[in-house]
Amino acid sequence: MVSKVKDPSLANKGKLKLEWAERFMPVTVGLREEYGDSKPLKGVKIGAVLHVTKETGVLVRTLRELGADVYLAGSNPLSTQDDIAAALYEEGFNICAWRGQTTEEYFGCIEEVALSKPDIVIDDGADLHAVLHEKHPEIAREVLGGSEETTTGVIRLRALEREGKLMYPVIAVNNAYTKHLFDNRYGTGQSTVDGLLRATNVLIAGKKVVVSGYGWVGRGIAMRMRGMGGNVIVTEVNPIRALEAVMDGYTVMSIHEAAEIGDIFVTATGDKNVISYEDILKMKDGAILANAGHFNVEIDVETLEKKAVGKRVIRDNLTEYALENGRKVYLIGEGRLVNLVAAEGHPSEVMDMSFANQAFAAMYIVENKGKLENKVYNPPMEIDERVAERKLKSMGITIDVLTEEQRKYLSSWK
Repeated sequence: MVSKVKDPSLANKGKLKLEWAERFMPVTVGLREEYGDSKPLKGVKIGAVLHVTKETGVLVRTLRELGADVYLAGSNPLSTQDDIAAALYEEGFNICAWRGQTTEEYFGCIEEVALSKPDIVIDDGADLHAVLHEKHPEIAREVLGGSEETTTGVIRLRALEREGKLMYPVIAVNNAYTKHLFDNRYGTGQSTVDGLLRATNVLIAGKKVVVSGYGWVGRGIAMRMRGMGGNVIVTEVNPIRALEAVMDGYTVMSIHEAAEIGDIFVTATGDKNVISYEDILKMKDGAILANAGHFNVEIDVETLEKKAVGKRVIRDNLTEYALENGRKVYLIGEGRLVNLVAAEGHPSEVMDMSFANQAFAAMYIVENKGKLENKVYNPPMEIDERVAERKLKSMGITIDVLTEEQRKYLSSWK
C-alpha cells in the first residue's frame, strides 16, 4: 500500500490531539494493558475504512498494540483530520487519507486497503465491504470476517446477505447497545449541533428545527436541538417511530408540510432524496440545510446544483444557493456528514465505547475463525457487557450484583 497524507509536517499537532483523546478513552486505551502481552491479533492484517479522527487514531494504535498490522483509509472525502493522518503516517501506519478528496481519490484509497488483502475488515459505511465484493471477490473469499460501524453500512450488508452474496461473516458493531444507544444518540446529537453552530453561528433558540428520521441518531439530534431552545418538528415514514416522536412531545408532519415552515433542516435517515428539490423550493428565504446521515444523498444536492441560479461560499463549510424563485437557502458541508465536515465528530468519551466494541469484535472474529457463517451478526451480549463494565469502572461508578438467591429466583418459573 502506498501511504499518502496531505501534509506530514502536521504530525506534532496531531499527536497532541491524540494525547487529548486518549485521556477520554480509558476503555479503548485500557485494552492495551489488558491484552498487550498476549497479543490476540498477532499476525492479523486489518483493513480499516473509518473517519480519520483523533478517536480513530486511538483505535488503530490500540489494534497495533494488540498485534495487528493496520491499513487505513478515510470513510468520507471531507472527514479526515489532516493532522491526525500526519501523526499516524509518522508513526508508521499504512494510511491513505486526506481532507478534500475527489471521488476518484477517495475510492482509490479504499482500493489500496482492499489490495492489502486484509484478514479482518473494519468499515464505516460499507464502502470497503462493497469494493471487496464487487471488484475483488478472490480477496473477499479469504477474509476471516469484518465489522461495520454505521446503520447505513449494516443495511447494505444485510442486503448482500439476503441476496446470498455475502462472502464472510460480519459483526454489526453499530447494533451493540453500547454503540447505538450512546454513540448514535448522544454523540451525533451533540456533534451535529456543534457542526451547525461552527458553520453558521445562528441562534437555535426560537427557530423551527426539522429533523428527518427518528431512529437513534434522529432522537439524539431532536433532543439536543430542543435543549438549545429549538421548536423541533420530526418527519418520518415509520408509523411507530412517528408515534414515538409524538409521545416524546415533538410535532410530527410530512416533509412537504415542514418544508414551508422550517428554519433549519437536518436529515438522519440513511435514505436518498429525503429532502427533494421541490421541497427546497418551498422553503423560507434563508433556510439552512444539513445532513447527519452517512452519505451525501439525503438532500437532493445534485438537482440543487443544476437548477440554482447562483452559488456563493459564505463561510467555511457554508454555501449559499440562489433559487429560481428568488429565495436563498444555505447548505452545510456539501450535504455531507455535518458533524465531521463542519466539526470534529463525536466526543472522545462516546467513541471510547464504540471503538472498544470494534477491538473486541476483531478479537472475537479471530477466536471464532471457521465457526461463523457468512451472515451479519449482532455483537454478542458479553462484549456489550464487557464494554459497559469497563466504562462504568473508568467513571468510578459501582453497581449492584445479584445474590445467588436473586439469581435463583429470576431463573425459576414458580
